[in-house]
Amino acid sequence: MTQIFTTIIIFIIGLVIGSFSNVCIYRLPRNESIVFPGSHCPRCSYPIEWHDNIPLISYIILKGKCRSCAEKISLQYPLVEFLTASLYLFLFYFYGLQLRTVVYMVFCSALVIIAFIDLKEKIIPDVISLPLTALGFLSSFVLKNISPLNSLLGILAGGGSLYLIAIAGTYIFRKEAMGGGDIKLSAMVGAFLGWQLALLSLFIGFLLGSVIGIIVLMKTKGEIRDVPFGPFIALGTLIALFFGQGILDWYFLL
Repeated sequence: MTQIFTTIIIFIIGLVIGSFSNVCIYRLPRNESIVFPGSHCPRCSYPIEWHDNIPLISYIILKGKCRSCAEKISLQYPLVEFLTASLYLFLFYFYGLQLRTVVYMVFCSALVIIAFIDLKEKIIPDVISLPLTALGFLSSFVLKNISPLNSLLGILAGGGSLYLIAIAGTYIFRKEAMGGGDIKLSAMVGAFLGWQLALLSLFIGFLLGSVIGIIVLMKTKGEIRDVPFGPFIALGTLIALFFGQGILDWYFLL
């Protein structure tokens, strides 16, 4: 019974944080405060009452439309809420109730926010990646899941490897191949996961990005389009966070 109750509470917390993440996704690229004013419709500026702002439930009750102007509410909102809640449950089942779990919840929330901002706006705000890099490094002194040295090497390996790839790509393609936001995001990942899992995250991200890139090229009949890399780094990081050690153990046994 206690396990079920804890699971429900964690899922609800994830939904609430997911709702706040949506605020960050919308406002941070516009340099707006994430606190004031309160939630409102982007189209008609109608203040959203508390009963219309309940994660998942309000979207269903309102049938995905603003109560005031009937503007369609993006599917992103319930998706981010459900995704965040699901990640929190994964963390709970993988690591139990401990400080490490809470820190990883913050980390995963940041990844979700970054992925959706980059997907929509093609930018990765420093206001997320830089403080989280510091948090990842400082947490290594307390959590002991990785050493401070490994965290520091992760920052250098994650950010440094992508920086070198960016330089090479810019030289080869004669245009910016990788944004500075991607480099800082990779450094952030390394701060939390250490150098081995950071490199694994990037490898998985490049693999996923290549597959999607090929699909985009096929659909656009060879027309080259900019595809944000942040979401692929985030997805690769989540895979490495939950399954990375098992993947590395399997690889070194080959």
